[in-house]
Amino acid sequence: MPHWLIHLGAIGVFAVSLLDSSVIPLPIPGSTDMLVLLLVANRGNPWLLGAAAISGTLIGGYLTWSAGRKGGETMLRRYVPKRFLAPITRWMKRNGMLTVSVAAILPPPIPLLPFLLSAGALGVSRNRFLIGFGLARSARYSLVVWLGVAYGRRVIRAWARYLAGWSDVVIWAFVGLLIAAAIFGIWKYRHNQSRQGQGAGARAAS
Repeated sequence: MPHWLIHLGAIGVFAVSLLDSSVIPLPIPGSTDMLVLLLVANRGNPWLLGAAAISGTLIGGYLTWSAGRKGGETMLRRYVPKRFLAPITRWMKRNGMLTVSVAAILPPPIPLLPFLLSAGALGVSRNRFLIGFGLARSARYSLVVWLGVAYGRRVIRAWARYLAGWSDVVIWAFVGLLIAAAIFGIWKYRHNQSRQGQGAGARAAS
């Protein structure tokens, strides 16, 4: 594993986990899980890495919940695919806190963003959201850290056996995809904000 990634350590995990729970789409599902697992397996501090993953995802999740609360159902229709919108809305209205908790602990490719936005847009309170989401993500990343401690050396051996010659390519491609996703997400957010402003102006003029 490249030394610069190891040295980023908890800072890199924090940034990736924050993005992973935000409205900025990450190109690789489970990015935080993979990064934490590899760093713990490579003798990273499991307590520090776990804390970084949990704190990052809480901040990202809270920002997404806030965006859903401010944007309401308009935000849902814009960001949530139509095939997910009806069932997620139904589940969230029946039992919002439980729905958020289950979505937060399920592995990829289950999408997290629709559930976080729906929680804000459909009235799940901040405290209930933070408790449910925080407990579920803490359990998930604690399990990933334990897997890294218990089976990490096998992961490293498998990496060395099958991907050693491509490690730099894989890591740089991963970083490049993260940067591209962040730029696209920021552009899309600003574009949507601009469209909302134009729509509000047109309604006011009429």
